[in-house]
Amino acid sequence: MLPGIRRTLVTTVAATFAALAVGSGIAAAAPADGPLFSCRSVGDPCRPPGDAPVTVPAAPTTPVPVPVPVSTVPVVAAEPNGTMTTAEFIAAAVPGAQRSRREHGVPASVTLAQAILESGWGKSALSTFDRNFFGMKCNGQGLYANGCRTHDTSECTAAGQCFPTQASFRTYATAADSFRDHGATLASLARYSIAFQYTNDPNRFAAEIHRAGYATDPQYTVKLTNVMAKYNLYQYDV
Repeated sequence: MLPGIRRTLVTTVAATFAALAVGSGIAAAAPADGPLFSCRSVGDPCRPPGDAPVTVPAAPTTPVPVPVPVSTVPVVAAEPNGTMTTAEFIAAAVPGAQRSRREHGVPASVTLAQAILESGWGKSALSTFDRNFFGMKCNGQGLYANGCRTHDTSECTAAGQCFPTQASFRTYATAADSFRDHGATLASLARYSIAFQYTNDPNRFAAEIHRAGYATDPQYTVKLTNVMAKYNLYQYDV
């Protein structure tokens, strides 16, 4: 091979190797003042010898959303109690009243009105301590009560004369049990059977259970219907 061609070939090969070395990130063997850029390591930007390292900003990344754990604990609705406003008490009592309507046919409006009157909006001792919202007496514990307790109460004669007395009342673990027992008792006793001919007429239903002896207060029907009208409890009869 001719000397000129050999020199040209060597120069070309050397230049090609140097270019490949720079492009591949392999450190090039060059003097500190040589024209080649020095690559300190793979991924380190090439720079002229003696220059400060170049900071390459990191590529923006999309944050990975952190999954929010979903609670498996069911949300338990508040039961009616004596610390609620009237609106809160009604809202808390509606599920039990409507369940009684579905299971036993008692109009929800009547159940709600009775719970309001009998428990004094959940503030009576009977409802506070025994979860008894309907004044259910303990002539037998029944299916839903968990015991009996004696409380001061009042009774009225047929002539309207009321007097203080004591009576034994059913106790419950929950307000829901009290609502279920109320509906089941009305539906199971023959003396209330006439009332169940008027399940779509809450006022008449209230009058019939009163007439059958649910309460001795001579104004009981009037009180029930007044409460139903004042708070529009009829809207829950669905």
